[in-house]
Amino acid sequence: MEALERERRLRADDGRARCRTWREKDRHDRRDVSESTAHRDQHGRDKGGRGRLIGRTKGGMNTKLHAICDSQGRPIDLFVTAGQVSDYTGARALLGSLPKVEWLLGDRGYDADWFREALQDKGIHACIPGRKQRKTPVRYDKRRYKRRNRIEIMCGRLKDRRRVATRYDRCPKVFLSAIALAATVIYWL
Repeated sequence: MEALERERRLRADDGRARCRTWREKDRHDRRDVSESTAHRDQHGRDKGGRGRLIGRTKGGMNTKLHAICDSQGRPIDLFVTAGQVSDYTGARALLGSLPKVEWLLGDRGYDADWFREALQDKGIHACIPGRKQRKTPVRYDKRRYKRRNRIEIMCGRLKDRRRVATRYDRCPKVFLSAIALAATVIYWL
């Protein structure tokens, strides 16, 4: 008994009655979860993977698509995140692949001081309206911002493809590949 307690495979009973969660039960079970095959509780995640990238949104379980488009609304770079993930994550991921442009049009979700400063360092003017919770309002070109509908049209045209709209693919790499293939066929061929 003492040898098992030293190896932390058996805990000493402290006399308190308590309910253990399923993760706690697995931790003290005979099998080592990290070395065995995939289990139900890993939700399709490989070691170090990002999972299925399906997250809860207002409309249910969904995935977000972040895209960089040219002036005609053709996608240049794409990035997929889970539905509940903030737009800042997509902005940070796509920041390095921004082309040399004069203006960047973005949704309110991309309104962050660090993002505006990063764009300014690259010599890009940000046309992003401020969030409603901002204490000091941010000025932006409203006439230029109306051109952002081209990005919404691009997303709508991608969702005309049933495979993209309903997300048949469980793996995020395969799903992003389906989106890229649909974008290539629609806009670049």
